Amino acid sequence: LLRDRRSVTNLAAVGQVIEFAEKISEFEGLAAILETDLAALDPDRMPSAWRESVVSGTLKFGFADAAGQVPNLKGSAETAVAAVCQRCLEPFELALCIEPDLLLLKADDVAEGFEDAEVWELDEQVLRPRDIVEELLIMAMPFSAMHENMAECKALYAAEVPAEEEIEEMLNPFADLRSQMKQNEKDPDT
Repeated sequence: LLRDRRSVTNLAAVGQVIEFAEKISEFEGLAAILETDLAALDPDRMPSAWRESVVSGTLKFGFADAAGQVPNLKGSAETAVAAVCQRCLEPFELALCIEPDLLLLKADDVAEGFEDAEVWELDEQVLRPRDIVEELLIMAMPFSAMHENMAECKALYAAEVPAEEEIEEMLNPFADLRSQMKQNEKDPDT
């Protein structure tokens, strides 16, 4: 059902629910973006089987209004994709999660009373649900992927950590100035 092209009105009218678990390789646009990012790695550092990661979730079609005029789509999808940290240039697993709550309208349509709702504009009245999931996952990807846990990023811990005294000196560089001035008053020759 995720790949079938169907009428938005029919999907909403029957309250279609689609549960899915598909490999990243089935989402060709997303896979192409990930492949381009991973191409920056040496071949021996490339994550194995990154195309086998699973995108799973649920989509629920219905109507946002009681009159059955405004089709909507709610649901969720999640996956973990292979990415390259832009700080340390190491591969890592990036979690992506989407929770669509969309009004499915033609470009010219207006849904009165739903001005604050997110609208997914349709070129035609048929859609393939997989296309919406894929585009939302692509939009959920950060512009610059980085480790979420800073302790895992090699770039942040590559340099030697300064000693406590050095940190105090960096935070308050004039802390010892008064004692040096008093010392100079006592011994003006130095």
